[in-house]
Amino acid sequence: MLSRLLHGSRVTLLVGVAAMLAALSIGVVVGAIAGWSGGWIDALLMRFTDAMLAVPAFFFILVVITVLGTGVGTLILVIGALSWMPVARVVYGETLRWKAAEFVVAAQSLGVPAPRLLARHILPQAIPSLVVSATLGVAFAILTESALSYLGLGVQPPLPSWGNMLQRAQQYVFTAPALAIYPGLAITVVVLAFNFLGDGLRDALDPRRRR
Repeated sequence: MLSRLLHGSRVTLLVGVAAMLAALSIGVVVGAIAGWSGGWIDALLMRFTDAMLAVPAFFFILVVITVLGTGVGTLILVIGALSWMPVARVVYGETLRWKAAEFVVAAQSLGVPAPRLLARHILPQAIPSLVVSATLGVAFAILTESALSYLGLGVQPPLPSWGNMLQRAQQYVFTAPALAIYPGLAITVVVLAFNFLGDGLRDALDPRRRR
């Protein structure tokens, strides 16, 4: 059981971290472009983001997984492609906030191109908020992968993950409850750890919170 828990942790954490990076990449690009450009581009991208937020993500993921098939790569792409919206909203707000700052206006008046302005002057200001969004995104991706694997639509045996370990343990829940307790406890502890990590990194990276 310990061997399967350790091996399953690699799969679960791989899906969680890779899906978070995919969501972070999409969300940063969409939010930064919308916040900096304004006008019809802003309206189009943000209304699309709002429309995606209105879609029940888990049921949409179920449909896409059913159509595309199961697998680690498919899970990463689907979860990442359907969880970027909160990141986009965070980056959008930070871009609107900082693009009118004096140091950004000064750099713009010197002819600094927009991509460099965003990468060097605006997006670094959003790092504390992005760190929190990223850690919450990892927790969301881990919970989603575990739920999909528990339903038989995620990682497939013999490749272990904490979700399919829970699924296979349900028939032994009364005779060998440890088979269900340990993977469930592992999911709970890791999700809580990422949440606490996000809070700690936010306090450490945000200069306004330092004393």
